[in-house]
Amino acid sequence: MKVLITGIKGFLGRSLSSSLLEEGVEVFGFDKGDGLSLLETYIKEASYIYHLAGVNRPERKEEFREGNVIFTKTLVDLTKKNNPNAVIVYASSIQAELDNDYGRSKLEAERILGESGLSIRIYRLSNVFGPGCRPNYNSVVATFCDNLSLGKPCFIRDRDYVVPFQYVEDVCGYFKSELGEKKEIKSFRYVYPIYECSLGHLYELLTRFKSEIEGENHLPLIGNGFELKLFKTLCFYLRDATLPYNKAKDERGYFEEIYKDKRYGQISINMAYPHIEKGGHYHTRKKEIFLTCIGNCLIKQTHIETGDTIMDEVSGDKPKRVNIIPYYSHTIENLGDIPSYTLMWISEIYDKDNPDTIRK
Repeated sequence: MKVLITGIKGFLGRSLSSSLLEEGVEVFGFDKGDGLSLLETYIKEASYIYHLAGVNRPERKEEFREGNVIFTKTLVDLTKKNNPNAVIVYASSIQAELDNDYGRSKLEAERILGESGLSIRIYRLSNVFGPGCRPNYNSVVATFCDNLSLGKPCFIRDRDYVVPFQYVEDVCGYFKSELGEKKEIKSFRYVYPIYECSLGHLYELLTRFKSEIEGENHLPLIGNGFELKLFKTLCFYLRDATLPYNKAKDERGYFEEIYKDKRYGQISINMAYPHIEKGGHYHTRKKEIFLTCIGNCLIKQTHIETGDTIMDEVSGDKPKRVNIIPYYSHTIENLGDIPSYTLMWISEIYDKDNPDTIRK
């Protein structure tokens, strides 16, 4: 499978490209500054074209039309000429429903695509956030996270103003679901879930997350999936970018490091598929805390010499921090029918040369 992503250097383009490459999809990338001859070459090869390029914060008002309307027309013409069987997936915006310069340009791009005769999928997105989003640009989540990481104040004009948010991994999941699908063409598609949150509450959540990381609890209580996604995003801005961050994925689920700090330790997230048990090792010096945010799990600790056992049945509905004791081999088992998500704090950054992780 070969796909083309326009705007591949942008937040959404980078995220989608990484996700597709992980699954073995061949990705061609086109971005501002690349020549149209390169775009035409890629169009000839691609079965799917993810049209993510666009302008939303121009220096000149005319750039809305140049970047959103004229470029979309060029893309359509080149596709009709070179590869009319390709599917175009377009990242539009809910602003297309509003009467402003940006919204009108996105609406016009939608019209061009819809009248092209090509196979088109149009997604209207709203306030996409996630790790790697550019602060002080068009994401209040990224701006708040970046300011908090730098100790800067966050300016909030209206704390009660409610914003609809979408998470970048959810968006990429919808986009990837288009591959190989022969669906009936519809006018618009939307990504779910859409999270509505006031600016004041958003700031309060992110501030609490940061203070708990730096306090004795280390892991903040997470109330729902939106809060977990916000927490993962905040960790991207707080963490030390000079350190390596690892992610392992297999048939049981995945394990991802999301935060490292020499003062406060390391935070990871563990996802387990239903009825899967993970773990089975112990530590001699490290301290750990587990906090299941979503799902129902059994955390079992067994002393390596005496066989004494400690069992904690935990749930995201009533979050509970579980202290993992040295010299106790520990496992975590997903008891439910949905994937479970557990945050894990460890008192020191993982050192592959001195891991203090012993299989039992």
